[in-house]
Amino acid sequence: MQVAEKLSPFIANEEDKKPFHVSQNILDIVKRGGLYALGESYMQGEWETSDLHELLFRFMTGDTSIPLTLTKVSPRVIGYVVKDLLWNSQVGKGAYEVAERHYDLGNDLFSQMLDKTTMTYTCGYWRNAQDLEQAQVDKIDLLCKKLQLKPGMRVLDIGCGWGNFAAFAAKRYGVSVVGLTVSKEQAALARERCKGLDVEILLQDYQTYSGTFDRIVSIEMIEAVGRKNIPTFFSMVERCLVDKGLFALQVISAETFTTRSVPALDQYILWLRRRIFPNGYLPSFPQLIDPARGKMVIEDLHNFSADYARTLNAWDVNFQAAWPSLKAKYGEPFYKMWAYYLKGCEALFNARMVQLYQIVYSKGGVTGGYEAVR
Repeated sequence: MQVAEKLSPFIANEEDKKPFHVSQNILDIVKRGGLYALGESYMQGEWETSDLHELLFRFMTGDTSIPLTLTKVSPRVIGYVVKDLLWNSQVGKGAYEVAERHYDLGNDLFSQMLDKTTMTYTCGYWRNAQDLEQAQVDKIDLLCKKLQLKPGMRVLDIGCGWGNFAAFAAKRYGVSVVGLTVSKEQAALARERCKGLDVEILLQDYQTYSGTFDRIVSIEMIEAVGRKNIPTFFSMVERCLVDKGLFALQVISAETFTTRSVPALDQYILWLRRRIFPNGYLPSFPQLIDPARGKMVIEDLHNFSADYARTLNAWDVNFQAAWPSLKAKYGEPFYKMWAYYLKGCEALFNARMVQLYQIVYSKGGVTGGYEAVR
């Protein structure tokens, strides 16, 4: 069931400035353990709300009508920072954990939550779109245009998901695509969806892969490589890309777990790491421009973060509509976990605490300059 055409972007207005009532029970939970504890208690059925997005949005933006200030430093945050400094959790078997615990949950869940046309699990591009399907098709086509694809080119898709970009680029632009994923469920369905096309889907970690390509794309996969492995990721891209070749990166970016980060964001990200995306890390903006200190040149930077709030809203509408057919398999605690994930992330993007970028890099610079596409 697709009803995304009924959605409209969240727009703050005078009504949003009015006091927002939060129960003492919720305030006590947040005071005890922040948005992390709030998520855990919501899964256990300790509280309810008529508007989960609005509640989380108010906490994330520090609404002054809520009589509570979130603590900057907590034992849980300190524990995460220390562990992140000492261990590299995203190498070896750790690189496959996010697939096993998230992407392999079941194609029945994702096929009903995502758009039917492309089954894309990343931010759509809503500039000219009226529904989720069109937003996802437009996003994929935008990346193809930014990569300046031409028939016969070899393209590497790092983190290919269920084969959405690979199938579209091979069919529409006549290119040859190699897609990498660490998810068995994704690989199986991607191979089925790409049958008859010049597409090869590999169940392989990017760190162990090598090859030579005219173009490389990675759509919201870098968030799974971990803080310590970001230089490794870009080194792999540079190694596999031909001179003057283009690399398009779609990435969720934020400042987290530093002296400059927002407590509400850090707390919510900790919950996401435990329940939704194990070992996940959102690259900061300096980490994304650092490759330009070497051979890689940033040719284009495009921020359309507000589109992610609308995408998440559309996914939630589809999830809610599909829940009666999923309930018996997944159960009520999963429903609450998934709702806290979707509406919390929507609130983060509406609050502009997290950014969504498409960045085009070239290896050595485009001769004569690069023409940006929107």
